[in-house]
Amino acid sequence: MAREYRTGDRIEGSRLQLDLWHPDCFTLEITERLPGGLLGHGVHAIDGKATCRFTAYGRSVAELETLVEAIRASSRTDSVREVDHQYATGVETPGTETVTTGLVVQYALADSINDALVSRGFIPDEPVRITGGREHWTVVIHEDRATIEARLEEVRTEKDAEIGVESMTTLHGGVTAGMFRTDRLSERQREVFELARRRHYYRWPRAVAAADLADELGIAEATLLEHLRKAESKLLDPDSPEHDR
Repeated sequence: MAREYRTGDRIEGSRLQLDLWHPDCFTLEITERLPGGLLGHGVHAIDGKATCRFTAYGRSVAELETLVEAIRASSRTDSVREVDHQYATGVETPGTETVTTGLVVQYALADSINDALVSRGFIPDEPVRITGGREHWTVVIHEDRATIEARLEEVRTEKDAEIGVESMTTLHGGVTAGMFRTDRLSERQREVFELARRRHYYRWPRAVAAADLADELGIAEATLLEHLRKAESKLLDPDSPEHDR
């Protein structure tokens, strides 16, 4: 079970949520100026290039096409291949749709921050979310707090990166214990659930009210609670009827 990290604790593993920016990254340059976003599903070195499988998403086909064309046109991408023959639409709430397509993109290894993190023990636990010119990583690592901070500083220096730690929790039982697989969630459900977790909504007593979270997201409290209900159902019961919604 995850608990809040305390200075001086001896730990078996930690789970971190990172908000970061680094230069020379086509995903950050494009999502900073265009709506929509990307989910990164891992970077691999192939023929001297970084190769990554992405899910690109937008609120409409036109918005998504604009995003994909910008990726193709970027001087930082070497090749872009769509791996879905047609756009898929996932309905999150009535009147709200997210249109997605799969991409395989090749680009310069030097433009990726993946190896700088993974080589220092930061293992991605979920797809990387890229939106609004920022990357959002969820990683696990088997080190103490001082080592984690030192290694993050090494990455900042090596990649000239901005890295903020949004949350850090201790995982007793090792880095595979207590993980929430939020890749099962829709983008909106993930956004609402992660905000609730960062604001300690699940602590007892709660540190924030649902109404406050709804105000922060600019949605109705009933809508926020419905997103949380569906997210919790998917996370706690993978066989729930909510799993595919």
